[in-house]
This record gives sequence, structure tokens and C-alpha cells, in this order.
Amino acid sequence: MTIAIAFIASSLFTAASANDLVLEKYFTGHTRAEGQFSAINGVKKSFKVRLTGRWNGKRLLLREDFIYADGQKDRKTWQFVKTSPTTYLGTREDVVGRAFVSVNGDTARFSYDVYLDGNTRKNRVRFHDKMTLQSNGLLINDAWVSKYGFPVARTHVEFRK
Repeated sequence: MTIAIAFIASSLFTAASANDLVLEKYFTGHTRAEGQFSAINGVKKSFKVRLTGRWNGKRLLLREDFIYADGQKDRKTWQFVKTSPTTYLGTREDVVGRAFVSVNGDTARFSYDVYLDGNTRKNRVRFHDKMTLQSNGLLINDAWVSKYGFPVARTHVEFRK
């Protein structure tokens, strides 16, 4: 009986929580988001995003269709490969190499380099994203952007199913 109680108690501490973030569960199907980008040089951009995600059991394909406040449109497509229950490697058109993603409970952390001008491969910066799933289903992404190790911009995005 003592062994059974100990097993049940340890299972309670290791079981997944209802608020655990699983990227392929959250982003499969349609998601929408609103956000803003603010740089230290005064550049500010507000945007809306429509996301469409497909999961095949190993890879999450996530298309992002951006519409900026000034009317400009852009499309980016992430491909995330699940490398363990809590880690992913991601690629996107403007990402240099791969994005590394780790999930711990309700929070995912992303780290990746991007060319802000993808056409000319100029202005390389590093994004440090922290996505946190709220109990109401809202997913908040706060990121800081650095260049040569110095912070140069911030982003804030709110995702809704």
C-alpha cells in the first residue's frame, strides 16, 4: 500500500498539466495574433497575423500571413521538427541556420538569428522569444532582439485560437 501511494504521489508531480504548452497542439489548425515590434532607433510596427498549422506526427508546418498597420503584407513559413518531448528545431526563410526551442510547462523559449532584410541578407539580429500559455488559452510571446549582444528591439505578440 505504501508503494502504491508513493507511486501515485510521484505521478502527480510528473504528469503533464492542463496548462502545459505543446506547440503542435496549440498551432495545428487556425490561430490569429496581434503584435508590435519596437526598435531603439524609433521604428515601430504593429501587425496582425493569421496562422495555419499542420502536424504530421513529427513536423509542424506553420504558415504565418502578416498584415502590417501600413498595409504591407508578408508570409513566413516555419518548419519545426520535434526532437524530444520538450524540444524542437525550427527553420524559416529568414532564419540563419536553425531556431532552438525548449518547452518547460507552460513556457517555450526560442533562440534564433534572423536577417531583418531577408532579400539582401543584411541586418542580422538574434531573437530571444519567451512564449507563455495563459490559463484562458491566450499565448503571449515577449521577445527581445539583440545585435552583437546588445538589446536593440522588443516584440510583443498575443496568439488566440
